[in-house]
Amino acid sequence: MPVIVVANPKGGVGKSTLSTNLAGYLARQGHAVMLGDVDRQQSARTWLGLRSAALPEITGWELQPDHLVKPPKGTSHVVLDTPAGLHGKKLDEVMRIADRVLVPLQPSIFDIYATRDFITQLLARRKSERVDVAVIANRVRDGSISAGQLDSFLGTLGVPLLGHLRDTQNYIHLAARGLTLWDVAPSRVEKDLEQWTPLTRWAEGR
Repeated sequence: MPVIVVANPKGGVGKSTLSTNLAGYLARQGHAVMLGDVDRQQSARTWLGLRSAALPEITGWELQPDHLVKPPKGTSHVVLDTPAGLHGKKLDEVMRIADRVLVPLQPSIFDIYATRDFITQLLARRKSERVDVAVIANRVRDGSISAGQLDSFLGTLGVPLLGHLRDTQNYIHLAARGLTLWDVAPSRVEKDLEQWTPLTRWAEGR
């Protein structure tokens, strides 16, 4: 049962958006998906409450105060949304169960340097080298100087960059109805689905 953790110590980089869409993709493939939320804001839980029962099922992960619990039997995939400021014991606990860690990063010089130490921590704390750590550049304007700076920076870290996701209102409109890119007509989100292809392959270990 792969556990995919979406983490970055900075807030506002799109962790919940990525978590919900990852869960939506996996559910659309027929997997038994559980979406967990370690963030006190419980954004993922709120999103689940908006989701129609007619859509591919994504179950919530009930967490006990201050520690994680094992998901119930029958779960095939877990996506875990995490809070800003993840560090210390909570980071260690998350890394003990992680199989893959996705770090969303916006292409600003401030976000780049704030995230550098976190990626170093992830590589040091993973339970084995088989825990796959990767980065996705989020809210990127193609061809911008900042996007080029981000690509150059990531080349020094030894972790793969899965690609760039554009800055679009599609994610906001879909989230407001508990939807993902895979819950609407592909023609509406064609460019976004194309950008997600490397990410979904990574999520399934391909």
